[in-house]
Amino acid sequence: MKKRIVCLIGTLLMLSAVGCAVPGTVPAGNAAAAPSETKEEEAALPENADDGVFVVGFDASFPPYGYQDENGEYVGFDLDLAAEVAKRRGWELGLQPIDWDSKDMELASGTIDCIWNGFTMSEERLDKYEWSTPYVDNSQVFVVATDSGIETQADLAGKIVTVQADSSALEALESDDSRELTDSFAELVIVPDYNTAFLNLESGAVEAVAMDIGVAEYQIAQRGDGYKILDEVLVSEQYGVGFLKGNTELRDQVQETLDEMAEDGTFMEIAETWGLQDAVTLGK
Repeated sequence: MKKRIVCLIGTLLMLSAVGCAVPGTVPAGNAAAAPSETKEEEAALPENADDGVFVVGFDASFPPYGYQDENGEYVGFDLDLAAEVAKRRGWELGLQPIDWDSKDMELASGTIDCIWNGFTMSEERLDKYEWSTPYVDNSQVFVVATDSGIETQADLAGKIVTVQADSSALEALESDDSRELTDSFAELVIVPDYNTAFLNLESGAVEAVAMDIGVAEYQIAQRGDGYKILDEVLVSEQYGVGFLKGNTELRDQVQETLDEMAEDGTFMEIAETWGLQDAVTLGK
């Protein structure tokens, strides 16, 4: 997600800061702990990978695709998919939380091997990355308080709307197709993550959140009946795993394994665990 293995120096520090480690994974900076590889094994490793760790970059506040749970562990649908891919290919999995607006820098520097966390294949991004095939249908929607009196996008005129920085929802709102709608807002507030966005919505500081429908459904389920999704969709898109432009070797290895998981039913089993069986496009 976003979607073959790189040394990640900062992960150990980050994981120690939160006081947790993910079962079945290794900190990406712990290269010394990785087993030595034979020449034959090295030949099978993906491009730019030399330490046996497949490092996945993800937004740690994007449930149910990837987030930090109440026990301090990194969990989510995309992380489970990545773990299964790594297991089947004989790779160790390194999980690297990133600031979403720094994802391109992390990928270009080699800190992460891919972006895999509800990563929308928007038109503006298609030529910037090597992509897996789409695996989740996704739409950008608006969430409002149930008693807000807001029923349609037209009702957002004069309202304060919030959105995550560098997100697909922000791209959609800044596109020419949505210019009239966005210009009708009293203000568009950009926040670092959707937890902050919902806190602002709960406090009344904003009146609507523009976001991915899967994340919106999850957030509403956690908060009860006080919120709803407007019927009108801002834009319909799909999720894929994003790799550094030119790194088709790693992309193809991951895609091959995802296809195997779809064929043997594992992909759908993981989707059902997270209640996403109706959204996924692989394994059907």
